[in-house]
Amino acid sequence: MKPSRHADGHRLLTRAGLPSDTASLARYLIGKIVVRELPDGVVSGRIVETEAYVVGDAAGHAYRGMTPRNGSLFLERGHAYIYFAYGSSYMLNVSSETPGIGAGVLIRALEPLEGIPIMRLNRGIERLRDLARGPGRLAAALRIDRHLDGLDLCRKGPLWLGRGDHEPGEIGQSIRIGISRDADRPLRFYLRNSPFVSGSRSLNE
Repeated sequence: MKPSRHADGHRLLTRAGLPSDTASLARYLIGKIVVRELPDGVVSGRIVETEAYVVGDAAGHAYRGMTPRNGSLFLERGHAYIYFAYGSSYMLNVSSETPGIGAGVLIRALEPLEGIPIMRLNRGIERLRDLARGPGRLAAALRIDRHLDGLDLCRKGPLWLGRGDHEPGEIGQSIRIGISRDADRPLRFYLRNSPFVSGSRSLNE
């Protein structure tokens, strides 16, 4: 599979264009592009799955207030919040509210577009479908870690967000995956019929 476009062809998302509501942003990001600029080349993928962690959400990292670890969640919308989960995986989130209000959108899965050979090396696997299907996998595929925490994703640099080159298609909605608090809230969004979406078949109907 060859890259469809070079990173220079992606138009940068503007902060003014981002919805200021967390759930709306999670839906809006479906079909947008995550671009990672690495020393060995550009890697990118189309967002096909997100989860919203809204203001006051007991499942969100901002629920108990700001800490040194979660401070990026309280930045103006459009900044990266990256944390280490389960002792093994980094997770990429996008801050989603006004400065001082903690909330964010977890990027759960990507459809690989550019730099697929680099992704395969980063992940140590060949199967295209599994390169970035799940939040830990996509962070590994794009070599995302805490060094990128707090980065402005609305400005070109080592990690940024671009516009998709076409409408994403039908967007589905479900409960979120792998949480116990506020678990029944339908705050997960995904591109229907995408083979790159994670989760069980029952959640993706």
